Amino acid sequence: MAVTSLRRAPKDPEGRMALREHLEELRKRVTRAAIGLLLGAIAGWWLWQDIVYPALQAPLVDFAEANGIQAQINFGALGSALDFQIKGSLWVGVLVSSPVWLYQLWAFITPGLTNKERRYALGFIAAAVPLFLAGAWLAWWVLPNAVKFLIEFTPVGASNIIDATIYLSFAMRIILAFGIAFVLPVVLVGLNFAGLMTGRAVLKQWRITVFLCFVFAAIASPTPDALTLFTLAVPMIALFFAAVGVCLLNDRRRARKSDEPDYGALDDDTASPL
Repeated sequence: MAVTSLRRAPKDPEGRMALREHLEELRKRVTRAAIGLLLGAIAGWWLWQDIVYPALQAPLVDFAEANGIQAQINFGALGSALDFQIKGSLWVGVLVSSPVWLYQLWAFITPGLTNKERRYALGFIAAAVPLFLAGAWLAWWVLPNAVKFLIEFTPVGASNIIDATIYLSFAMRIILAFGIAFVLPVVLVGLNFAGLMTGRAVLKQWRITVFLCFVFAAIASPTPDALTLFTLAVPMIALFFAAVGVCLLNDRRRARKSDEPDYGALDDDTASPL
């Protein structure tokens, strides 16, 4: 049974039917995303001790050994190692299952796509997943420089015993935050292709968007130097304007075809369930 899209969903005069269907669609998409996250977390549990944790602490350990500085991660409570392995497994699950929850996000924004429109879902995933991983990689590339900058303040003869919760939470948070930030422009394009937002409406917000990109980079950047700030902010701004360009081109294409039949008016039988 096909689920109609947000712009085609039938509703009674009070809109109760549409709301009920949208809530059901949300429940279905969240459930599928949660299953993907759970499977990814199971993989993360087995990868944590031998691969993920050593990789996260490597910037700190490598710099300390190379410069003769005593620095190490400390688990200060009896159950903190287990607690963080669970959190780390979920974090890995988010990264590994990104194709699943990104697809479910798109499917919730535009459910019940017609056969002609289904290719947009594949295009969304083809763009969103690499951008999510690119954002995570950029944060991972910046992380060693951040560790180097902060550890260099350790006085001679002193030891830097870092709480594991603080260090690992910081590393995982910045990697995940930049992965999500790189996906937001693709979401804008998805909303435009779904007919929910025009390119002009997106472009009008360019000033506040540029400002927010720098604010986000300043908050997420672990070091105060301008190079790191621009390294994180400029790619997000470039992706935003690329998304605006795609939206404007799609608006022009839609305007040229405005005299063709309205596919949004097709009945439910022509829609393809996702």
